Amino acid sequence: MRLSRLFSPIKLVTGATIELGPDQANYAARVLRLRKGDALRLFDGTGGEFDATIKVASKKSLQLAVEQHVATDSESPLQVQLIQCISRGERMDLVMQKATELGVHRVSPAISDFSVIKLDAERATKRRDHWHKVIASACEQSGRNRLPGLDTPAPLADVLAADLGPTRLVLHPEAGQQLTAVPKPAGAVCLLVGPEGGLSEKEYALAVDSGFTAISLGPRVLRTETAAIAALAVVQSLWGDLGSG
Repeated sequence: MRLSRLFSPIKLVTGATIELGPDQANYAARVLRLRKGDALRLFDGTGGEFDATIKVASKKSLQLAVEQHVATDSESPLQVQLIQCISRGERMDLVMQKATELGVHRVSPAISDFSVIKLDAERATKRRDHWHKVIASACEQSGRNRLPGLDTPAPLADVLAADLGPTRLVLHPEAGQQLTAVPKPAGAVCLLVGPEGGLSEKEYALAVDSGFTAISLGPRVLRTETAAIAALAVVQSLWGDLGSG
């Protein structure tokens, strides 16, 4: 029987006793149905997992005895950075969740011309904190023990000016080249996906000037969240480890 898994924001060390807060205590009790004395697995996002046993379980906290380290790794050999232009809340949550399950290495939320959601610095930090929780939960479910990197939302031009992977692809429904026709990359891959209204012509031009190649996923126009998930699935199937198990 597979053990339940929990993410620990506290660095784990064999022999330590840690206390997790009310969110994880409620999740452990209500969703996982865990009780005092039950065994589970903990991970802190830095690699590997730890066996653990629940010492005290309440609605407000969860005390766990950290036991032996288990060396395990489920990371994809293909490093993929997803630049996802910000869309409405539930759509971004879905992208964060599914991108994590599909082995994304880093997610860079970008504020674009047609983004419906506009964020000031305070709201951008709060959204990042929320998405971090979505990612941690997706890692618990999917068996990942390393959390993908997550950047604070920034203007698209700033994101494109950063050091990105050698293979840079921007989704465009009218692109002449299919994703499946792209040669196998020699290193990391960077995917750029626009918001609900797509990228503006100025933004497409900026992406091309920044070394991005326009690619299509097929004859149908996909929603932003569908496009991101489909593109990640295709690149992991072509060059990563999807289907290799």
